[in-house]
Amino acid sequence: MKQYDIAVIPGDGIGKEVVPEGLKVLNTVADIHGGIHFNFTEFPWSCDYYAKHGKMMPDDGLQTLKNFHAIFLGAVGNPSIVDDHISLWGLLLKIRREFEQVLNIRPAKYFKGLRSPLANPNNFDFIVVRENSEGEYSEVGGRIHKDEDEIAIQNAIFTRKGTERAMRYAFELAQKRRGHVTSSTKSNGIFHTMPFWDSIFKEIKEVYPNIETASYHIDALSAFLVMKPQTFDVIVASNLFGDILTDIGGAIMGSIGIAPAANINLNGKYPSMFEPVHGSAPDIYGKEIANPIGQIWTAKMMLDHFGEEELGAKVLEAIEWVIEQGIKTSDIGGSSATKQVSEAICKRLLSL
Repeated sequence: MKQYDIAVIPGDGIGKEVVPEGLKVLNTVADIHGGIHFNFTEFPWSCDYYAKHGKMMPDDGLQTLKNFHAIFLGAVGNPSIVDDHISLWGLLLKIRREFEQVLNIRPAKYFKGLRSPLANPNNFDFIVVRENSEGEYSEVGGRIHKDEDEIAIQNAIFTRKGTERAMRYAFELAQKRRGHVTSSTKSNGIFHTMPFWDSIFKEIKEVYPNIETASYHIDALSAFLVMKPQTFDVIVASNLFGDILTDIGGAIMGSIGIAPAANINLNGKYPSMFEPVHGSAPDIYGKEIANPIGQIWTAKMMLDHFGEEELGAKVLEAIEWVIEQGIKTSDIGGSSATKQVSEAICKRLLSL
């Protein structure tokens, strides 16, 4: 019996509603498999926790989390209690940075039964490998002077190490998929970092001669994701560009509420973290209308990370079947409650 120890952080808002549904699905696949077991340990770290303790997690929080196999996160943020920059940097981003979760992986695909805003979605299925530790989101910079003389400087940091590992991961992933990698760049407008990015991409693609490649500027690539998303397989992008492209991916699926994400630690020192993209949506918390699919798809990505890809494929198949049957929450055109969707997914899993 293999045991996976999972740190569970429901967080804020609808995270507290959808995380339990994701755990139900994980327990269901464990029962189906018969040879694995999930040991869940829940932590109440959230904006409510901050209101009581003045911090998003205890001082030894990272020390506590480091011994788990993975972290299953719901959502972070409730601006009516804590400013977003405090809640994010105090929990989500703190975990990402301190645990060296250097890649953020986000898939997007067309689902039958889920209305895409695209007239012709053409069964698109792509995945974005986003560099998650540096780039445009570095903390290097500052503000000086006041009033009309005030200056803000933000430095983008691109290292060869960080750029190479994102690209190598993308090429390795493409070898398991349809064999194509697209690079997102802007070397015609950003003078130093993007030509640097392009040159490393040219080097890495020589190591993978069996993989087809393309390179597009971020503005054109954003348009192409709307016009012809079916032509993309794996996209590798910097921190900011990957953030933009994955929101487009969620939008063309029909709802960012179903999009999952994985924050991957590559060196094995620390656990990776799995979270949906949708955020905490505190305005709908408690109404039983939160869409659990993003959290459940996130569970699928965690299964893949553990090497349980067959089980992960079954979870995605169950999600697709439930959506096609019209068992959906109101945000994607249905009338089902949160628990009804997850229960339908579990029931479908048991029949596969």
